[in-house]
Amino acid sequence: MTEQHVSEAVKEPFFSFFKGAEDVIAPKDGFPCDWERAAAKVREHLNDAMNARHVGFLLGSGCSSLAKDGKQVGIPTMMPMASAFLRNTGKDGDLEFMTQVERDAFAEHLGIDVNASEFSSNLERLLEVLHCIQFILKRSTRKEFADVSTNVNNVVTKITRYIVNSCSAGEFSNGDESVINLYQAFYRKLVYRDRALPRPWVFTTNYDLFNETAMDRLGTPYSNGFSGTVERRFNPATFRYSLAEQLDVSNRKWTSVDSYVYLCKLHGSINWIEEGKSLFPIREVQRPIDEQKDRVMIFPTPAKQNASIGYPYSDLFREFQGRIVRDQSVLFVLGYSFADEHINNIIFQALTIPTFRLIAFLSPKTSGVTEALLKLGDPRVWIIGGSGPSADRKAHYFDTFVEKFMPEPPGDVVDTAVAKVLQELFHKAEDNASKGGTDDN
Repeated sequence: MTEQHVSEAVKEPFFSFFKGAEDVIAPKDGFPCDWERAAAKVREHLNDAMNARHVGFLLGSGCSSLAKDGKQVGIPTMMPMASAFLRNTGKDGDLEFMTQVERDAFAEHLGIDVNASEFSSNLERLLEVLHCIQFILKRSTRKEFADVSTNVNNVVTKITRYIVNSCSAGEFSNGDESVINLYQAFYRKLVYRDRALPRPWVFTTNYDLFNETAMDRLGTPYSNGFSGTVERRFNPATFRYSLAEQLDVSNRKWTSVDSYVYLCKLHGSINWIEEGKSLFPIREVQRPIDEQKDRVMIFPTPAKQNASIGYPYSDLFREFQGRIVRDQSVLFVLGYSFADEHINNIIFQALTIPTFRLIAFLSPKTSGVTEALLKLGDPRVWIIGGSGPSADRKAHYFDTFVEKFMPEPPGDVVDTAVAKVLQELFHKAEDNASKGGTDDN
């Protein structure tokens, strides 16, 4: 290998595609691997996986986070979210950020410094401590703890409100459509599966509404476990339903609709609320509401595993477990850091099924679960990650997967043409209407 080739190898962006212990795109014969050529090879392998009988996706918080020109236009992941929450000190009566009085009370009465390093980058850790304290104070008969208990409850409420606001307000709610366009591209490619194969399932731990909005805009029919029109309520039986179109009225011939998708939100949603006086108490509202107390979400605490046992989460996790253990199942994992033990256990149990395949998009340098999966050397475990097509994009990011790795369906060219017509002609007509005139040219 010449000095020039060594220099080029150092400069070349590099990512890895492990199938078990083998990196199938590793540079060969001392020469660097061209990124686009390697991406094409990954796409070829993923095309085969996408045609498996049962296909599922697990989308984590990283899928809704997107940096554009150095600015977050999506939803921050837990680390930057924690940093922003603790960095801001609210004034008296602030409904979202901790006040200095509350910080001082934590230090004086509980001996807790909220600015400690273990909290500054981990909102989950802070919630863990506060929930433990809540559990103790609720059972204490000492009157002097009443004010402390109120203080803790207020801070937990603020963290809850902060998480909800982060998932419903941002650049994406002020006109930037980068994230929603990415989700639309994902579903546009996903729905082109052979109609003879079962419909794909999308599982997500996210509270946001990007999945629903993307499919609504595309006109893609989907089931999310809710039924009804005026009052949409959670009924797990709807996951057993399919959508069919009638081909011949006289002979009653039916065929399943190609573009149907099943969406399962494992940790709930910002637009789910709990209402009593019904056999189906979980209701889906059109838009997120301001009331926090009845919102149905599993917040990021170690209690998540216990919370997932209750309704409706028991039904949602039953679907997750039941789907990925089916014969010839493939689970794509994107934007998920394997930080939830209750989800990890289900995935690890699926690995005991000989025909199950796990395709995880993770940084190969990450320790913990990623390292453990690599050490298995199991050819059914695929791990893709590393440097991306540009300095600000990684191979394991959701946008890279959608744009570079996700197989192009035959109808994608037509879809792109339709999207261009809508973009160019429809928006032009809107602009002319807003100006109060027409373009005679």
